[in-house]
Amino acid sequence: MRVTNIRGTADHSCKCGSWLKHWENHGGGNAALCTQQFCIRWADVGAHVVKADDADNSWYIIPLCNDHDRLVGQEIEIPDFATLVSANIKETCGKNSGQILHQENQH
Repeated sequence: MRVTNIRGTADHSCKCGSWLKHWENHGGGNAALCTQQFCIRWADVGAHVVKADDADNSWYIIPLCNDHDRLVGQEIEIPDFATLVSANIKETCGKNSGQILHQENQH
């Protein structure tokens, strides 16, 4: 599966403490390795991505190493079985919390 690492997400936050922790908390499990196919580096960040070549323009979080996270605006290949966790806090960590944080799901 191809995804695009998206720009302009640095000002978005959630109550999990980090986007990597967000990925772990909402279905990803333990973030060990970078999701980029064939990368063997440790995951350093939870990166915002969108599915490439898909009508779904929702934002998702995947674990990436710092090197692959720097590929902003570029497509990367991830395994088809990779877990994409929604970056929409209204569906995840902000659900039923009364917390008001601005999250856009369009780029």
